[in-house]
Amino acid sequence: MARKRYLKKTTLREARELFISRFDASALETEIVNIDQALNRVTAEAVFAKISSPHYHGSAMDGICVRAQDTFGATEFKPKKLKLMPDAVENDLFAFVDTGNALPAWADAVIMIERVRRLDDSTVEIFEAAAPWQHVRLVGEDVVATELLLTRWHRLRPYDLGALLAAGHRQVKVLARPRVAIIPTGDELLAPGDEYQPGRIIEFNSTVLSALIDEAGGSARVLPSVADDPEKLKAALRSALPDHHMVAIIAGSSAGEHDFTAQVIEEEGELLVHGIDVMPGKPAILGFAQGRPVVGVPGYPVSAIVVAREIIEAALAKFLGQGYVARPRVKATLPKKMASHLGVEELVRVTLGRVENKLVAVPLRRGAGVITTMVQADGLMRIPSLSEGINAGETVEIELLRPAEEIERAILCAGSHDLSIDILGNELKRLHPGFKIAASNVGSMGALLSMRRSETHIGGTHLLDPETGDYNIPDIKRLIPNTPVVLIHLVRRQQGLLVKPGNPKGIGALNDLARNDVTFVNRQPGSGTRVLLDYQLQKLVLDPRAIRGYEREEFTHMAVAVAVASGLADVGLGVQSAAHALHLDFIAVGEEQYDLLFLRSFFESDGGANLLDVIGSAGFRQAVEALGGYDASHSGEIIYRQ
Repeated sequence: MARKRYLKKTTLREARELFISRFDASALETEIVNIDQALNRVTAEAVFAKISSPHYHGSAMDGICVRAQDTFGATEFKPKKLKLMPDAVENDLFAFVDTGNALPAWADAVIMIERVRRLDDSTVEIFEAAAPWQHVRLVGEDVVATELLLTRWHRLRPYDLGALLAAGHRQVKVLARPRVAIIPTGDELLAPGDEYQPGRIIEFNSTVLSALIDEAGGSARVLPSVADDPEKLKAALRSALPDHHMVAIIAGSSAGEHDFTAQVIEEEGELLVHGIDVMPGKPAILGFAQGRPVVGVPGYPVSAIVVAREIIEAALAKFLGQGYVARPRVKATLPKKMASHLGVEELVRVTLGRVENKLVAVPLRRGAGVITTMVQADGLMRIPSLSEGINAGETVEIELLRPAEEIERAILCAGSHDLSIDILGNELKRLHPGFKIAASNVGSMGALLSMRRSETHIGGTHLLDPETGDYNIPDIKRLIPNTPVVLIHLVRRQQGLLVKPGNPKGIGALNDLARNDVTFVNRQPGSGTRVLLDYQLQKLVLDPRAIRGYEREEFTHMAVAVAVASGLADVGLGVQSAAHALHLDFIAVGEEQYDLLFLRSFFESDGGANLLDVIGSAGFRQAVEALGGYDASHSGEIIYRQ
């Protein structure tokens, strides 16, 4: 079969508007639900009050009810006595009432109990006159019977449910949830829990898509996965269409040999769009079959999420009579230059944190297959299609993925990677809920530079000074002498060579890295591990050019461990805890000092105090040392102030 190319790519806005302009809410059925089950449902018709609320004259205060005319003339200097009903005759009577009690037919005002002096069981004294209907909730104060309560196509919120019940409703007619069929496709799919095999991937896109659809007011149904066969996909689509308002086909939307989604939609109906100028999400497909909308969702998870958020959620909103609602946005500063593809709108995942009254947006990895970046992300930065990128220091607009209040308590950590930072973040959540650490791995040198630009609160660093043998302080004095910082000791840790179980290559020391049968994986320039390696190689008079793989670089200890465990390399330099995590053998090279550098202003803040509290806690020390290869006995000690 000939490989299909993309049709002319369409801008995201044009694609969305073209797609949702083809259907409306009249296609949805209606149903009647109990009020307590109606949260987030959409009203199918206007709703009018059945009864007035309140439906009686009621007391708005604890006190006594009276006839206003009986209180006229009462003053602080000339109080007036009232008698308890029914002991009283026609005039000067009262009755005790609590908030919400119905007023007797004869009463037309309430006096707060605090303004009443009780003389005996049946006599009180008042010191001021009451105005007619004072402190009384009149019939219909909230809503009058037959008044419009809610319009058609109103999404029901918690307080709307209360208003419905108060106005005499026990049930409400709502639009049915748009039913969306999800069809995963691909020969390579594994169901969660199946035995892992090379070349087979766990199918989780349908779970993510279902959750996004349900959150947007739809009702998702995941159908059995379909192999890469156009006839089988066509049969699955035909089967799904009659019982669903929309169909989402996962994967097969690109231009590869086994990508059949566009062909099937075109043969079964109308292909509107194949290729959208957005990244991630470019291979998306939009069309109709049997009069029902069909979306071809890219297989890469972040691409799938973008298409779900930008296209499917907008379609569901249109089905439910809702306008497309822009998500909350904030302004932030981008700390480093970011290039982008001209002609494609790009959505970049970022973490956010406020550093010295400046909201900083730190970009995360941009790969469309890295779903964990969506877990870490606080927001999405849009780079317009006509832009080639954004310069460092520019103000950018961020679409929030988390509440703004949560972002205000984020602690940015830029620097060298260490597993103890993960433990620190977990303990911080446990001891100080609401705070979190957002870490970016830029190396020890990157930590110092981020400090100088006030782009991070803390930074992990383990920079060895070859001349003195001291850690961190010499480089702080040399690189950022004018930046107010505080250096806190975190851990001492074992660095060494990570090799496969059993050490099949018989690697025993750094000298073995120069062997022709050994492939090495390195850390990036500026990382403390790279500085340590180069220092040791210099001492051994070993030329880095003699090491196979010296130029291959990873940004974390775990990435080095994965490269060794997966066979991409025979050996790498890293911490002992990374070796333990992936069941690798470890050959110790030496112990080093890993510290946290605090921006002085953050050190003196509540967030800094909370973090120091965790660093010095027994729970943190025990959890870190349980990883293996760590000494946390002096964690929390102040080493240097500048």
